[in-house]
Amino acid sequence: MKAALLTEPGKPMEIAEVDIDDPGPREVRIKTAAVGLCRSDLHFLDGVYPYPLPTVLGHEAAGVVTAVGSEVRHVAPGDHVVTFLAPACGTCGLCQNGQHTLCQDSSLQRPEHASPRLSLNGEPMVQFLNLSGFAEEMLVHENACVAIDKEMPMDRAALIGCSVITGSGSIFNACGLRPGETVAVIGAGGIGLSAINSAKIAGAGDIIAVDPVESKRELATKMGATKTFDASQEDVVEQVIEATGGGVDYAVECVGRTDTTQTAWKVVRRGGKAVVVGMIPPGEMVEIHGPEFLQGKSIMGSLMGSGHFMRDMPRLVAFYLDGRLDLDTVIAERITLEQINDGFDKLRGGDAARSVIVFD
Repeated sequence: MKAALLTEPGKPMEIAEVDIDDPGPREVRIKTAAVGLCRSDLHFLDGVYPYPLPTVLGHEAAGVVTAVGSEVRHVAPGDHVVTFLAPACGTCGLCQNGQHTLCQDSSLQRPEHASPRLSLNGEPMVQFLNLSGFAEEMLVHENACVAIDKEMPMDRAALIGCSVITGSGSIFNACGLRPGETVAVIGAGGIGLSAINSAKIAGAGDIIAVDPVESKRELATKMGATKTFDASQEDVVEQVIEATGGGVDYAVECVGRTDTTQTAWKVVRRGGKAVVVGMIPPGEMVEIHGPEFLQGKSIMGSLMGSGHFMRDMPRLVAFYLDGRLDLDTVIAERITLEQINDGFDKLRGGDAARSVIVFD
C-alpha cells in the first residue's frame, strides 16, 4: 500500500510502498478514506517528541472496514469507522474508573513474537500510536475504531478522531461545563475551535477565544466565541480578567506551550479550573507560584478529552448530522497524500485550521 514514510526527524516525508498484514484475532483492516493533519503529528515529524523510525505518522482518520480477524465483535466489513489512538481494554483499573484514555494494556498490541502489522522491505516497522493513518490502509485493534452513521461525510468524520474529540471532551468531560458557566479557550486551531463549538452546544455563558492570528479569531467567532483577544498583547491576561469580571470558570489550553499554559492558569477565577490538552514538549516545565493554589484554583491535564471514544464519537457524529456541531468551517483544505509535506508547512505557519487528506 502507498504511505507517507517518516525516516528522519525534520525531513520531509516520502511516499513509499509499505506492507500491511492480514488481521489477526480482534484486529480490523480499514481502507482509509480521510485523515487530518494534526499538530500532534508535527511534534513527531519535527523531532520534538522522539519516536522509533521509520514509521508512518497519522492518527486522525476515518475509513471503511474491509476485513476483520477472529473474535471481532464491535464492527464488520462495510462499516464506516472513526479510529482512535488510545484504545482501551475496558477491564483494567483505569478503565473501570472511567479513565479510558489512560489505559496502557499491552494486549491491545500484537505480541512481540507475532509478525508485525506493518513492514518495509521485509523489515518490521513500529506502528505510530496504534494507527499509522497516513496510508491507504490501516490495521488496528477492534478497540481502536468505532462504527458511525454512514450518512456522515468521511472528511468530517476523520476530524472527530483527534481534534474534535479532544476539544469537545475538554468541555464535556474534563471541565464538565454547565449552562451559563464561562470558559476561555487558549489557541483557536482545530482543537480550540472544537472546544469553542462544544462550549456553545453546552450552553456556556461567555466563550473567550485567545489567539494571536486574526483569521483564527474570526473563525472562533463563527464557531461560537462571544469575545476574542489577541494573544500577542502583553496585557491579554488583564484584558480577559477585566472583560469577565474576575476571570472565567474554566480555561482550556490547546497549544502545548508553557506560556499559554500559564495564560490559561492566570485567566481562571478563584476556585476555577485550567485544563491542558496541548502537548507540552518533553523537558519543559510550567511554573506556578505556590500561594496561587490557596485561591482554590486547580489545573489538570487531559489526554484526548478524557472521554470514552466508543460512547463519545457516535454522539459527536449525531451532533454534526443534527446541525449542532460545525465541522465544515474547521477544514481549510482537502489535499492528496502526495501533498502532505506542503500541508504540514502550512500548519507550521499557523494560519490554516485543518488540512485533510482525502483518498479515492
